[in-house]
Amino acid sequence: MATFFLNGKYTSDAFKDISASRTEKAVELIEKLSGVIVSMYALLGDKDLVLIVNFPSTEDAMKASIALSKLTGIAFSTSQAIPVGEFDKLIPEV
Repeated sequence: MATFFLNGKYTSDAFKDISASRTEKAVELIEKLSGVIVSMYALLGDKDLVLIVNFPSTEDAMKASIALSKLTGIAFSTSQAIPVGEFDKLIPEV
C-alpha cells in the first residue's frame, strides 16, 4: 500500500452540501475503491481539507480522487507520499 495526500478545495457549490452524511459517503467511496483512511483534517489556509489515505496503487488513488470530486464537488489534488526514512535510502551517499 502506498500513502497519498488528497488536498481538497471547496467550490462554491461544494459549500452548499457540507454535511456529516456527505463525509460518510466519501469514506464509503474510498473504502469501496480499496482505500484505507489514515486520517482526515479540515484546514485553514489555501486548502480546506486533507485526507491521508493508503491505496494499493497510483491508479486506485487517481480513481478515488476523481470519484470524490464527482461525488462532493470538492476539487482534489492528489500526491503520493513517501516516509522520509525511505526517501533517505533512495538518495546516494555524497
